[in-house]
Amino acid sequence: MSASAPDPASSARSKPTLRRRASGALLHVTSLPGGHGVGDLGPAARRFADFLSAAGQSWWQMLPVGPAGAGNSPYSSPSSFAGFELLVSLEDLVEDGLLEAPDVEGGPASSERADYEAARAFKDRRLRKAFAKFSSDGNNAHWDEFRTFYARHSAWLDDYAMYRALRELRPESGWLDWPEELRSRAFRKWDRETLRKAGEAATYHHFTQYLFDRQWRRLRAHAAARGVGLIGDVPIFVALESSDVWAAQDNFRLGSDGRPEIVTGVPPDYFSEDGQLWGNPHYRWDALKARDYDWWLSRLRCAAERFDAVRLDHFIGFARAWEIPAGSKTAKEGRWGPGPGADFFEAVSREHESLELIAEDLGSVTEEITSLRDRFDLPGMRVLQFAFGADQQAESFLPHNYPRRCVAYTGTHDNDTTVGWFSDDGAAPGARSREQIERERWNALRYLKSDGKEIHWDMIRAILKSTADTAIVPVQDLLGLGAQARMNRPGTVKGNWEWRLLPEQLTDELGARLLSLTRAGGRLS
Repeated sequence: MSASAPDPASSARSKPTLRRRASGALLHVTSLPGGHGVGDLGPAARRFADFLSAAGQSWWQMLPVGPAGAGNSPYSSPSSFAGFELLVSLEDLVEDGLLEAPDVEGGPASSERADYEAARAFKDRRLRKAFAKFSSDGNNAHWDEFRTFYARHSAWLDDYAMYRALRELRPESGWLDWPEELRSRAFRKWDRETLRKAGEAATYHHFTQYLFDRQWRRLRAHAAARGVGLIGDVPIFVALESSDVWAAQDNFRLGSDGRPEIVTGVPPDYFSEDGQLWGNPHYRWDALKARDYDWWLSRLRCAAERFDAVRLDHFIGFARAWEIPAGSKTAKEGRWGPGPGADFFEAVSREHESLELIAEDLGSVTEEITSLRDRFDLPGMRVLQFAFGADQQAESFLPHNYPRRCVAYTGTHDNDTTVGWFSDDGAAPGARSREQIERERWNALRYLKSDGKEIHWDMIRAILKSTADTAIVPVQDLLGLGAQARMNRPGTVKGNWEWRLLPEQLTDELGARLLSLTRAGGRLS
């Protein structure tokens, strides 16, 4: 990865805020280049922060950074608190004295696709070797730092580590199929051998979370010194197969056997005529309210330790949520149910007064939802790709209609890349008719005064010049990549979350062009 050295003045830049005119890029950590199968928190991440700084950018937005779940999705994690252990940099462990240089050689080569299976196979052996070295010397320099980390995070860390340990001891089944004493967390009924094995295995997961936290704090400090803030992503719902649900079953609408009575999703929309059947359990908002939303406030406290701002995924669900009877074949069978509404955000405001939130308010938006967003002065999202078709909010996605208090995007991780969208080279069959495609192209070309040759830069220019306080561009759009670089296709389970940068793609020329447009848009710090 090539990048200019940061401007010497960058170290004096003030902390970014969503209330100041600025811009940034969207890139998940797994998409960074480098060996070992997936991107991580090491040298390539710091070089990317350098690139953003040199290009005049104030924000690096990511997807959720928890352990990947089914289909390697960051949105179906086994924990909404833990960090993804595959993001731990082995190179940094060499620098920290926990591995030797030969340990990190010969791993999966850097490529255009993440290889999670190869990364797990390669990294797990090295992480366990680092754990053995850490454990063998109780006086090494890491122990004091580890004890501080554990004291700060033990409330969620013990549950997560024990959950992961039990899943390893019983890999053939999820927690719903465990013996009753394990499923219900009746620790006193556990046999001594299970307790011993689980306890030993859990300690390893304490260690990997310590490594993730240590490397995360290093990356955040590196980015902050260059005037780059981090934007995180908090999914509203959590995976059924998670320590979150196993450890706090009373927070969720489950039957007596622990299985969901209703599950989550969204009704038919732009992405799918059958809607999307996510399958997450719904919350018992009444139980959470009785405890002043303690679990959610802890979750946001963890996010605030990692990020300067947080995107609340599926903000609509805080006002109303699509409730689908368990066992349904599609999301069509659902109905709208109430969310916690303003009461929840009052509690969040009291606890996290300084935490900046972005409302992902895309989808079936009603006046109730926009009123909730605006009551708490949360910036919503404007996606330029949605401005030229039949979306019910298309007019509001046109840059001349943006309010200042919003975050503008060319596209998101759930959309095709801008070039892919414009050329329709990777659309799902039937997603858009030929007539719709041609109409959207014509509307885009006319509005942007574009000849279509560099449609991605024309759309980037439009959001950077818009009145939106914040503008975010997916890196795939900066590079002008087609549908092969798409990150996710909603409603599909294979081939997602795999796109990666190649080391040579972020060039000085690209950074200079982005810097020029950022300056022209009045978005330099």
